Amino acid sequence: MSTTLGVTRPEQASYMLRAAASSAGRAYKRQLIDLLDIAPGQTALDVGCGPGTDLPVLAERVGEHGTVIGVDRDATMLTQARERTTGLRGVEVREGDAHALPVAPGSVDRAKIDRVLMHVAEPGDALVQLHRVTRSGALVGLVEPDWDTLVVDAEDLQTSRAFTRYTTEEAVRNATIGRSLGRLAEKAGFRVETVVATTPVFRDFAEADHTLGLGRNMQQAINAGYVAQDRGRRWFADLAEGPFYASFTLITVICSR
Repeated sequence: MSTTLGVTRPEQASYMLRAAASSAGRAYKRQLIDLLDIAPGQTALDVGCGPGTDLPVLAERVGEHGTVIGVDRDATMLTQARERTTGLRGVEVREGDAHALPVAPGSVDRAKIDRVLMHVAEPGDALVQLHRVTRSGALVGLVEPDWDTLVVDAEDLQTSRAFTRYTTEEAVRNATIGRSLGRLAEKAGFRVETVVATTPVFRDFAEADHTLGLGRNMQQAINAGYVAQDRGRRWFADLAEGPFYASFTLITVICSR
């Protein structure tokens, strides 16, 4: 999985853990798990499991007779995921890529891909892989943002718009994947059951700076010529003084096999 909103690879694990622990992160993850309606004894797959943030709750839902498979291609993530799930019965952490899942065909009852498709080379191919490994009647949960909807309140509206444009055009590979989830899922052979759009709202500048990469991405936008240096730095300094508001749209799609 590539970088997340300008986060360098060594920082990814801590970034993902902190984002998952935020109020917005907890809310949408709880919603996703509930919509998947995971039952004891099932096999649940987490594609792009990262440092294993969601593996324990999946293990709790499938129970002692179920199986949880976490897949990631990053060695650091895999190490942390294995450490996080040490002692949990029925949890397997496997090295692999979303485009070539190391999972037997037709073996999965429930699966999730959470903020991974925005980074992969071919999201449609990854969903075809997911269709291959799920069995008839399986439920799959997909969650992705639509970064075109990112808004940051500032007196300098033009610079806020330039920041969003840089995010969608440069910082994220598939920046508008959220709006395409239903279409791509149906093309891969799934049937869309539920589509939910939520809007994480940030009122705390420090939390938004961490999650949305305000400072690091503004500096990259300056370097890329999207924003003049003085203007970008003034924009960021003004945001830090508050009051602060930012939001974006996060799309959750539940589909069946």
